[in-house]
Amino acid sequence: MEETESGNFVANLAKDLGLGAEELAARGARVVSEDNQPRLQLDLLTGDLILNEKLDREEMCGPTDPCVMHFQLLLKKPMGVFRAELQVRDRNDHSPEFPEVEMTLKILENSSPGTVFPLKKAQDLDVGNNNIQNYNISPHSHFHVYTRNRGSGKKYPELVLDEELDREEQAEFRLTLTALDGGFPPRSGTTQVRILVLDINDNAPEFEQTLYQVQVPENSPVGSQVSARDLDTGTNGEISYSLFYSSQEISTTFELNSLSGEVRLIKKLDFESISSYELDIDASDGGGLSGKCSVSIEVVDINDNSPELSSLTSPILENSPKIEVALFRIRDRDSGDKGRMTCSIQVDLPFLLKPSAENFYTLVINGALDRESQSEYNVTITVTDLGTPRLKTQHNITVMISDVNDNAPAFTQTSYTLFVRENNSPALHIGSVSATDTDAGANAQATYSLLLPHDPHLPLASLVSIKADNGQLFALRALDYEALQALEFRVGATDRGSPALSSQALVRVLALDANDNAPFVLYPLQNGSAPCTELVLRAAEPGYLVSKVVAVDGDSGQNAWLSYQLLRATEPGLFGVWAHNGEVRTARLLSERDAAKHRLVVLVKDNGEPPLSASVTLHVLLVDGFSQPYLPLPEAAADPAQADSLTVYLVIALASVSSLFLISVLAFIAVRLCRGGRAGSLCGYLVPEGHFPGHLVDIGGTGTLSHSYQCEVCLTGDSESNEFKFLKPIFPNVLGHELERNSEGNPTVQNSLGI
Repeated sequence: MEETESGNFVANLAKDLGLGAEELAARGARVVSEDNQPRLQLDLLTGDLILNEKLDREEMCGPTDPCVMHFQLLLKKPMGVFRAELQVRDRNDHSPEFPEVEMTLKILENSSPGTVFPLKKAQDLDVGNNNIQNYNISPHSHFHVYTRNRGSGKKYPELVLDEELDREEQAEFRLTLTALDGGFPPRSGTTQVRILVLDINDNAPEFEQTLYQVQVPENSPVGSQVSARDLDTGTNGEISYSLFYSSQEISTTFELNSLSGEVRLIKKLDFESISSYELDIDASDGGGLSGKCSVSIEVVDINDNSPELSSLTSPILENSPKIEVALFRIRDRDSGDKGRMTCSIQVDLPFLLKPSAENFYTLVINGALDRESQSEYNVTITVTDLGTPRLKTQHNITVMISDVNDNAPAFTQTSYTLFVRENNSPALHIGSVSATDTDAGANAQATYSLLLPHDPHLPLASLVSIKADNGQLFALRALDYEALQALEFRVGATDRGSPALSSQALVRVLALDANDNAPFVLYPLQNGSAPCTELVLRAAEPGYLVSKVVAVDGDSGQNAWLSYQLLRATEPGLFGVWAHNGEVRTARLLSERDAAKHRLVVLVKDNGEPPLSASVTLHVLLVDGFSQPYLPLPEAAADPAQADSLTVYLVIALASVSSLFLISVLAFIAVRLCRGGRAGSLCGYLVPEGHFPGHLVDIGGTGTLSHSYQCEVCLTGDSESNEFKFLKPIFPNVLGHELERNSEGNPTVQNSLGI
């Protein structure tokens, strides 16, 4: 019912359509009317259709009855359309209205009873029973009113003469004409009718036709002639034409020439607004007589309206099947072929147009969609009517492709190598890993993590950590190159999609060596015990190898490159140290003037930055031969109170074994000599006591003593003579040379040896 207050309930669409209110909300239901006016509103929580504003039937439909408002219910996911109609019932809210407060009617006094005189009708904007149903007139001594129905359904009043008129008796009548509608309660409107009784005159004007029908194209220019002049058959040619009834719409659209009877346009016609007009024309002569006719003007439609289009789109997933993407409605307000339309889109798109309900089309997927390749499509919908000339409308819609988590994060590298210098500070940022995801939104947000190592004993969580949001790696504690030179582990990147996708990368952390280890001397040992003395024959040539300092460095690379140098010496210039191998050699010939005891301090230095070093002390004793034991350096004597009993036992045992071995060798040589001699006295020959001659020293290519049968024993005792060096004679060459020399100087000895 019109004039119902806004907010009133109209219908429950969810129930009528068999849909749940939850489904309406989930599918984004909305109501759209034909003229796109927001007269209705849908409550998505309940499915109720309610009024959004008061409805005025007369404004919406005018004289059309019934008044039907067409609307559609549009749904998404999937797309759908339901057509519906809302009939607006008329309320009797308008009273009949006459165009004039008073109308004048002239009647000849010789008019016979039953003569009909048309009256101007009243207008009522309501329709049906609420429109004008009847006319009456009062007082009605000479007249009554007849209500005539025309084909259009409109009712017109006609005044009927009941009795003969006599002008001399009564020259004027005043009557009240009342128009009544059929509403409840009924409404009415009145006007005054003034009747003038005239003397007998010529014939009243007569039209050839009581109804003229004219067709006028709606694009006729202003000023165009609508109807030709009327031919009066009466003798009185002075005829005046006027609009017998003129509504506001007629008076603003048409103009009637009072002399010629031509009807002209004063405003452009619009078939879509009003398709026909009906004009009542009155023709009056100079004697006061008149005639009436009607002119029916039909507006001829032309193709002057381009198609109209409205659309509804929703984002779609990139892996969607052939579902609806968009729903749109087309409309052409023209009629006939001019209102029929065709619809098309571009051919190079993965979409297809399908007709749906009347004047509705759906845009459906017709190919594979990949958001990473193309995230949106611009679809141009072209609507063309079939009029002449053809009119078309183009409408662009943008189809957005929603992301699906179909791409795992990808690391920029399959493996990362990071370098960290040892002794780093804890929580040091050592590098970063990065992964990209071609998806969008949460599907592209990667979270980084450390994966469990293959070695369960590797304490990875205590060595490194990774920042989950940006992949930054941190060393949790200081690294020691000597303990751990390389660390391998895997990191993962997981997106936030559903289901989540992930990838892995290998990370190698290489520790860089720092010069944090000083050289360590392996030989000679610096353990605080009495050092062993190196013996050097005074007959040694320059370059003779005295000893070799052996050292190592726990670092690597240039930090472990060692160089040696003689830091201090008892007699500078006598000994030298090779810088690259630590060999201590004599620098010149030894003489009797050189001191017998020498103390050398050798510095071992690495090549790091800054360089680290260590020093070692060597004791060298110059001897003339190896036949007698030599006392060690006094300063090397050990404190008796600090002697270790176990060391003493070991040294004693070693000395005993060495002595037995030496005695056995001497005995074996003596037996061989005795067997080869010719006299038994040879077996009693003893080598004279004294030092080994100087020429017994082996000055070879390397300049070192032959240690083939040499044994060195160091004893720790209470006196300064508790350390001895026993050297086994060099056989067979050395002994042979010595015997040969003795035999030359002492023939007796030669003979006694039997040589």
